[in-house]
Amino acid sequence: QVQLVESGGGLVQAGGSLRLSCAASRRTFSKYAMGWFRQAPGKEREFVAAISWSGGSTYYADSVKGRFTISRDNAKNTVYLQMNSLKPEDTAVYYCAAAPAPSGSYYYTVGYEYAYWGQGTQVTVSS
Repeated sequence: QVQLVESGGGLVQAGGSLRLSCAASRRTFSKYAMGWFRQAPGKEREFVAAISWSGGSTYYADSVKGRFTISRDNAKNTVYLQMNSLKPEDTAVYYCAAAPAPSGSYYYTVGYEYAYWGQGTQVTVSS
């Protein structure tokens, strides 16, 4: 079992930045691929970014590529999402998720691959 707790959400003006953090409870965090997803009101959950457990492989949704950066610190059992140049359309609840992975090069972009989810943190970008 892996418990995930997100933090760092809030209200920011368009063009601003936020850094989300996701702390994991399990010691074997370093063997889990991690992902960030978001869900805006009235919309389906969508993939944002993913990172392999080695940290060597990352992948981004086209909508955030060049603006968001996913990273992880396995010594701190934490994954981050640095969000720059925020837009009103980035407004959503952001969730982190963990997926057991067979090697350090794996990452996943679909929700059903992830076994564990956090409770979410609200990000609101005002225009």
